[in-house]
Amino acid sequence: MTKRIVVTGIGASSAIGGTAPENWQNLLAGASGARTLEHDWVEEYQLPVTFAAEAVVRPETVLDRPMAKRLDPASQFAMVAAMEAWQDAGAPEVAPERLGVDFATGIGGVWTLLDAWDTLREKGPRRVMPMTVPMLMPNAAAGNLSLHFNARAFARTVASACASSVESIASAYEHMQLGLADVVIAGGTESAIHPITVAAFASMQALSRRNDSPETASRPFTSDRDGFVMGEGAAVLILETEEHALARGAKIYARLAGAGTTADSYHITANDPSGQGAARAVKLALEQAGAAPDEVTHINAHATSTPVGDVAEYAALKSVFGDRVHEIPISATKASTGHLLGGTGAIESVFSVLAVKERVAPPTINLVNQDPEIPVRASSQPQPLGDGPQLAISNSFGFGGHNAVAAFASYDD
Repeated sequence: MTKRIVVTGIGASSAIGGTAPENWQNLLAGASGARTLEHDWVEEYQLPVTFAAEAVVRPETVLDRPMAKRLDPASQFAMVAAMEAWQDAGAPEVAPERLGVDFATGIGGVWTLLDAWDTLREKGPRRVMPMTVPMLMPNAAAGNLSLHFNARAFARTVASACASSVESIASAYEHMQLGLADVVIAGGTESAIHPITVAAFASMQALSRRNDSPETASRPFTSDRDGFVMGEGAAVLILETEEHALARGAKIYARLAGAGTTADSYHITANDPSGQGAARAVKLALEQAGAAPDEVTHINAHATSTPVGDVAEYAALKSVFGDRVHEIPISATKASTGHLLGGTGAIESVFSVLAVKERVAPPTINLVNQDPEIPVRASSQPQPLGDGPQLAISNSFGFGGHNAVAAFASYDD
């Protein structure tokens, strides 16, 4: 029998808020988190892109000093978001062997790795910190969350570029269906706004270069979009079996109805322009949810604001929904938060959960001169979703050809 999986807690930290409620409030208000970078290394390395969407609340100011010192910034963000989500869920009492962690990152501890390399070159091997490897490894966030929350069922890590977080949510759904846990801490994190990543993404023409107007640089679906804006942060969903949540009287935000993952096998960085792989992921998510395309009432699009990616996503959605895709309220929230890479699917899943709960699709800011080749129903203002059952999908696609889609349903039982 298929178990019903529900969301009982959320946490988030990004460029538009230090908590999930702050993120949601500022998202609905049309905020932009993109700002000029105030770091000496921008000028030192003469970077062609001088802005990004840095988190507005630094995680080391939230965590106690001993904890912060042994965590890379990516793991710090993960801990901050998880602690918020856990408290939001009411700190559920669950046997350690029934509590799992499914977490994600795209890059991992890049700051720790490159700081250690600088230390080695400048000061020698004796000055490299003993904690370097445990801090830089991609599974550091999952491992530290497992330690902090005493989660012994499992602590697994997905690293699938920008699809990572939704793949972790999909894994959590599967693990709970298999009966491996009653509660799972799921999500993703990234803190990779570093000179090497900025330079590398800029070199491959992936970043917007609107240095004179950072707040309007990310403009999904527009005719003059020229790339994404790097973001950072983390988001966490506390997932429970409905039986476990009801038994403890937990509040329930929404239901994780299903998820789908596929691979393009097309190109290491480019989306398949036909959108076939992405479309299959959408179909698999709906199939797992036991839902038809006509039941979808909201889409949180991947929509990175790249010239090729946005068109490919539209092709995928058009193949699934037909002309109805022009009627479904769609949001492209990276315009506000920037692109959190491995953490992006998690925060967009939080937004999707709140969208079905509050019955409102968030705005897509900077939506001026919409591309006629992408005639989706996006708006610079929040769009009401109306009464009745809600079903939202959240899309994430990543380098390597990864496609991941999560489906969230309103909880009205």
